[in-house]
Amino acid sequence: MKSEGINIGGIQFPNRLVLAPMAGISDAPFRHLCAQLGAAMTPSEMITADTKLWGSSKSKRRLSTWGNITPRIIQIAGFDPEMLANAAMSAQNQGANIVDINMGCPAKKVCRRAAGSSLLRDPTLVESILDRVVSRTSVPITLKIRTGWCPNSRNGVEIARIAESCGVAAITVHGRTRECRFKGQAEYQTIQQIKAAVAIPVIANGDIDSPEKAKSVLDFTKADAIMIGRSAKGKPWIFSEIDSYLSNNKKPGPSLAAVRDIIFNHLDSLYSFYGEFMGVRMGRKHLIWYTQHQEGGHDFRQRMVRIETAREQLELTRYFLDELLHADIAKFVDLQGKRSDQYENHKPSS
Repeated sequence: MKSEGINIGGIQFPNRLVLAPMAGISDAPFRHLCAQLGAAMTPSEMITADTKLWGSSKSKRRLSTWGNITPRIIQIAGFDPEMLANAAMSAQNQGANIVDINMGCPAKKVCRRAAGSSLLRDPTLVESILDRVVSRTSVPITLKIRTGWCPNSRNGVEIARIAESCGVAAITVHGRTRECRFKGQAEYQTIQQIKAAVAIPVIANGDIDSPEKAKSVLDFTKADAIMIGRSAKGKPWIFSEIDSYLSNNKKPGPSLAAVRDIIFNHLDSLYSFYGEFMGVRMGRKHLIWYTQHQEGGHDFRQRMVRIETAREQLELTRYFLDELLHADIAKFVDLQGKRSDQYENHKPSS
């Protein structure tokens, strides 16, 4: 199997790897980083279809073209056909090359508003929304869904057929129902059935956490592409690993020195995008993910979450990564896992 590209609505992508639009994670700096590391498609975080709210600082950040990532994909969510159509038109007018409609989010605050995956309970409304949005826009419209509302109501095939009949250009399917949220294991049988039922591209999503899993899901479902979400947290180079594995059955991971550069470039981009105050706080959670499997990471995180400036954050991170590079881990954590005082004693220079 070669990691050939995928064509969506006349737009050709170089491979079949997609970053999931995760709220609070897939911001512009992270999308830019994942694009550099092999993600062909990097949709924006979900944004409300109520364009009156697009003037808020959060919405402006989610709509930002920072990093000049192209093609530009904006994901919108809502329940009213006219509001969604207007939002899609606005996204198109702001430079979106593709507009994605979210009918897969299981979050309660989204479903309470009859948006996200709650729409799967009403195929008639789904058809009305998709027909209105596609007819009012000239860019490709894509759709993200789950397999259904609950295990007893897996109507993903029905929804996919409706989407295709309305002119939707591609559909992403998460292998869980809304009721399942992120519990248990994703199932791919429904995705396989959806792929067999429609001619438009199908993107498989859910629990794809390694190159081997990516290949097995593609082989089983016959999907045209895969979407990576939570597995990219703290490991954005998973895209290049999967791309290499699909192309030549090799999965060379980055060296620790390369990981070090990735982390520092990411932190710098967060400071640039958010400013220091917010950038440091966004940096904290990404550093937690980057170091969650590293020996000595606990002490680093305990110290890191208490610092307030970019200078301190960069210096402490450099101190930790340099020690890893020199294989001097035992200096910080003993074999019994007892807490070391090395990070407490380390003070950033003035």
